Amino acid sequence: MKKIILMMLMVGYGMLSYGQLLADKFGFEAHRGGRALVPENTIAAMKYTLGLKNVNTLEMDLCISKDKKVVVSHDVYFHPNITTTPQGEYLTPENARQHLLYQMDYDSISKYDVGLKPHPEFVDQKKFAAVKPLLTALLDETEKIAKQQNRLIYYNMEIKSRKAGDGKEHPLPDEFVDLVVSILKEKGVISRTVIQSFDMRPLQVLHQKYPEIKLSLLTGKNAKDAKQMLQRLGFTPAAYSPEFSTVTPEMISYCHAKKIKILPWTVNTAEEIQKLKDLGVDGVISDNPVLFQKIK
Repeated sequence: MKKIILMMLMVGYGMLSYGQLLADKFGFEAHRGGRALVPENTIAAMKYTLGLKNVNTLEMDLCISKDKKVVVSHDVYFHPNITTTPQGEYLTPENARQHLLYQMDYDSISKYDVGLKPHPEFVDQKKFAAVKPLLTALLDETEKIAKQQNRLIYYNMEIKSRKAGDGKEHPLPDEFVDLVVSILKEKGVISRTVIQSFDMRPLQVLHQKYPEIKLSLLTGKNAKDAKQMLQRLGFTPAAYSPEFSTVTPEMISYCHAKKIKILPWTVNTAEEIQKLKDLGVDGVISDNPVLFQKIK
């Protein structure tokens, strides 16, 4: 007990990193705040998920608005699956991609609802009015809840960028990174946050400019060779986050030999989560954090 209290105090004072604290603890991460249960990447979703057993990490996505606000959103535009316009209409796939967040000030973004439209993939998802929140507002709420619950919350934040989107869908990596890091420092959560991305460029910028931040490389179904992907990255990150079906014992052994954690995404059955945990991964990212209660 004394050791746990000491570790918590060390994190509070910025002396202990996210990775170090979870060294002996399996990471249960709620993908987009647990979108199988509640509207994704919303403040209400994060608050709801914090009431669930075993969830220790909130996973979310970051985009940038025209007026350079950090917005919590998986897509760089308003996705037709979740969006209701200020006029009460649903967006079509064709016109949805014209609603780029980086081409809209946050005042305009906040007028669109992303919680009322029935989700085609998650029929049991709770429905309520919600907007894409600012990262500052979301952290204010989650940190307040953490204080009320007398516990620490950890964050896994994905930078949504790609080279083809530079200047149109988001700022260049240097500016994107600086906007995010300034908020993490302001809110005092930098020691409890991992920043992840499929785009290696912001991770490389972060590694150079902010080496104290824990980083994670995301990879898809076609990236089966962890060694090759990590060599391309050019440095050893805190975590490697592959699509769950690509995980192999060899991948786990290679990463663990380099002291890299394995955090597969997106694992949505209790059987798969248990299988991966038994295989030796360090945590999982799931749309349905209720499943975490079934894992041994």
